[in-house]
Amino acid sequence: MKKNLKITPEGTKDYLFKECTAVDYVCQKIQKVFENHQFHRVITPALEYYDLFSTDSSGISPESMFKTTDNTGRIVAVRPDSTLPIARLVSTRMQNEVLPVRLFYNQAVYRNNPSLTGRSNEIMQMGIELIGSKGKRADLEVITTAIQSMQAVSDDFRIEVGHSLIFNSLLNSLKADEDIKEQIRVYIENKNYSALNDILDKLEDSDTSLAIRTVPSLFGGEEVFEKAEKIIKNEKALEAIDYLKSLYKDLATLDMGDKIIVDLGLVQHNDYYSGFVFTGYVLGYGDAILSGGRYDKIFDEFNCSMGASGFAININHLAEEARCYSESNIPEVLVFARNDSDIMKAIEYTAKLVKEGTRAQFSDLSDENEARKFAENLGIKKFEIVGD
Repeated sequence: MKKNLKITPEGTKDYLFKECTAVDYVCQKIQKVFENHQFHRVITPALEYYDLFSTDSSGISPESMFKTTDNTGRIVAVRPDSTLPIARLVSTRMQNEVLPVRLFYNQAVYRNNPSLTGRSNEIMQMGIELIGSKGKRADLEVITTAIQSMQAVSDDFRIEVGHSLIFNSLLNSLKADEDIKEQIRVYIENKNYSALNDILDKLEDSDTSLAIRTVPSLFGGEEVFEKAEKIIKNEKALEAIDYLKSLYKDLATLDMGDKIIVDLGLVQHNDYYSGFVFTGYVLGYGDAILSGGRYDKIFDEFNCSMGASGFAININHLAEEARCYSESNIPEVLVFARNDSDIMKAIEYTAKLVKEGTRAQFSDLSDENEARKFAENLGIKKFEIVGD
């Protein structure tokens, strides 16, 4: 026997009955939120050319992609991200559409996580893209849509909001080479503050290095902004803080208590985001299950500069934690055809029961005793016979 015949690749899994029901439940709830905001669904290919994801602003490392070649030898990648394919779609097939366009997706992405550490290589995602619109109105609609999506499926969640230009502006003014700057970004993203301090200790003391040390600890409510303004001297970073403060004050009117948190140390892909950023968490799961923000730079790669913002939700874990109140999958009635000549009558009768709202199932078994035993074992309470 081939040794891998009965297993799935690492980082993937089969979904059975209740798991599928939970996934469907979550997707339906979130899709309703998207549709209420007039977002329209698109589907992109699972295979895309590698060039799409190798741009400077993609934020996706080559090592994290599953790659192969097509019949002409060109390198293709199994979709590691949905935003870039949608940017390709909008800049080609939708270039004559009236802007802004509102799109959403429900599809898997594939990332190669060598260490896995509990993460999946196959991630079912839903998300929105608001393309062709910039400014506060668009930003607030995107983040409130994210909040409503979380509310639809979870009671215990939080949203952390930040701004990519706070950290990027500080980093750009730091006197250090690009490799060190990237190390600093990774340490902050992973909240490895010990390593962050070690690397900053080797650099010249300055207002910028002090701010970079302090920013990751600026986490909480509105008081965070006052603390940041005392420490940060960089003009662009201060402008980003002012903008984030205005967003936070508007979001505070939602009266969600501590579910919305300011995190000035929120660092995402260095070249991916160009404005506000946010992440979402649910109780009992350490990793973010939602991430998004503004990423205007992406469309520069397609020679059609425009505003773009959105977010993606990891459905896998959300489905495990969701309050799934779906009906039982066990049929209420098992319909049995006594004779072969009664098969079609039994099938039609089953369809009639279903149409009337009864969970009915036609029995494929030809022996009545076996059919009755099947109903008993499965917990089907009613057994109906069609035929003389």
